[in-house]
Amino acid sequence: MLGTMITRFLPFVFFRGQRQAPAFVLFLGRNLPPAIFGMLVVFSLKNISFISGTRGIPELLAIGFIIIIHKWKRQMLLSISAGTIFYMILVQQIF
Repeated sequence: MLGTMITRFLPFVFFRGQRQAPAFVLFLGRNLPPAIFGMLVVFSLKNISFISGTRGIPELLAIGFIIIIHKWKRQMLLSISAGTIFYMILVQQIF
């Protein structure tokens, strides 16, 4: 827990005041979140079998739903939450 707290508060110690963060830090701040979410999508879909079971239909429907919600509202937390709820309804009630 202490390690997590240090990594959360350390940037505020180093970059307090009017100093601009280095270009590398700004680059990471812009590019890491989409890269992490891309990795999570790949990780989530890696064990889906398209030749047996539900054939990946609930997963593909949920991905489409997430894309539609995100294009409509532009709120990442809403998109993820709504997509998760939609997916859980699909796999527990329909498939």
